[in-house]
Amino acid sequence: MTISVLLVEDHQLVREALRDSLAKQPDIKVVGEADDAGMAFERARSLAPDVLVLDDSLPDMNSVEAAAKLKKQPGVDAKIIALSARADRRFVTEMLRAGVSAYVTKSSATTELLEAIHAVAAGQTYICREVVDSVVTTVRHGEGKDEPSHLSHREREVLGLVAEGARSPAIASQLHIALGTVEVHRRNIMRKLEVRTVAELTRYAIREGLVAA
Repeated sequence: MTISVLLVEDHQLVREALRDSLAKQPDIKVVGEADDAGMAFERARSLAPDVLVLDDSLPDMNSVEAAAKLKKQPGVDAKIIALSARADRRFVTEMLRAGVSAYVTKSSATTELLEAIHAVAAGQTYICREVVDSVVTTVRHGEGKDEPSHLSHREREVLGLVAEGARSPAIASQLHIALGTVEVHRRNIMRKLEVRTVAELTRYAIREGLVAA
């Protein structure tokens, strides 16, 4: 049986590398690609893939919300694999709660994405070894308390630049995203963190180590 895959990744070079790697597999077919959540919703409905590989830093929606919305889309029955630069337990937990069937870090993708695709296509759950190791380390050191809301990788990038004093046009230029997308990220960051001023955002960024004190 051929497993159909939809790639959702906003970085073209990464998306092309994933596509080229998967194209070498006789039982996997990449049926489509998307570079933001809106396009992912549309193509998930029209292409009906078996598996959807979802990047964690989409420009128009954070990946937790995107995964949850995809799982609720009528006519979409794809198993979702989260592809992330992060291995921390709290974010992995959020993604699993949103409905993903597998979680693979980008540093593990070359060796474990294929395993994840085959596992979820067979109805199984898959967590890459890097995340498992991170969870074990966290538990052993007694750092298992949950903390409220977490930002996506792109939101953390925007927050770090805001805290450094960068204005929205400069942030858009540096991150190669639209000005409107920056404003959406800023609103989402303030909503998630329940803050209203740049000073509060800066204090949070310093506490999280996103910028120097």
